[in-house]
Amino acid sequence: MNTKTFLILILLFTSTLFAQEEAKKDTIPQRTWIPAGVAGLNLSQISLSNWTQGGEDALAFVGYGNFGLNYFDAPLGFLNSLKLSVGKTKLGDQEFRTTDNEIFMENLLSYDVGWIVQPYISNTFRSVILPGYDYTDEGEVQKSEFFDPGYLMQSIGFTYPVSKSFSTRMGLAVQETFTNKFTQYSDDPETTDIENFKFEAGIESVTKGTLQLGENLAFATELRLFGAFDALDIWDVRWDNMLTAQINKYVNVNLNVLLVHDIDQTKKTQIKEALQIGLTYLLF
Repeated sequence: MNTKTFLILILLFTSTLFAQEEAKKDTIPQRTWIPAGVAGLNLSQISLSNWTQGGEDALAFVGYGNFGLNYFDAPLGFLNSLKLSVGKTKLGDQEFRTTDNEIFMENLLSYDVGWIVQPYISNTFRSVILPGYDYTDEGEVQKSEFFDPGYLMQSIGFTYPVSKSFSTRMGLAVQETFTNKFTQYSDDPETTDIENFKFEAGIESVTKGTLQLGENLAFATELRLFGAFDALDIWDVRWDNMLTAQINKYVNVNLNVLLVHDIDQTKKTQIKEALQIGLTYLLF
């Protein structure tokens, strides 16, 4: 089974699963900005003194924020989201090393024309926040910094709100990659010049869903696909999954699994898994 067939099967399964969980839609306030914001901090610390069994002091933390600002004026809907995450870890006498590092922003404007699908236009931006390094036995090698690379994508198409908790959309898209020092993300190896800007036109697909598994257990998934017209046999994949268990009002346990496949970064599929417990605060 190839990658495209596998992703299609996953998409069909997820669509069926979330469609079964459809709930009645609440009345959406009109001509009102609706803010949402959640901030969290996960911390791990170990200190050893005269410890005969071996080991080293360790300190690790991850701070994150998930913000939204939506506006509704039927038949228009304007959705905005911003995700931030920064993580560091320190082992023994080593300097702090970056373990989590991303900013992701999305803006989506849709228009309800009374069809089963709604036309939309969107813009997304993603990059790192802090300088990113590859840590090896020989030392650290810088791989990125803010907006180097930076990715922008604009798209237009149709969105299908299957239910209150599940939606999918597809459209034509253009993606721009900006670099400065780290041109390996934008350079065309088939040319003699070194390009620090890359432009791609293609097809975008975004599928989002949430599922309440229990009173204090929730699952959220987001699958993003992009295929350039000149290479439709190779798709960029970003599949973000989060399982959250709420212990009380301020303490959550999170399991995050992020899968990224982008051959401009590496020909290997990237996977990030994080199991964390920490403080979560609802800002508004």
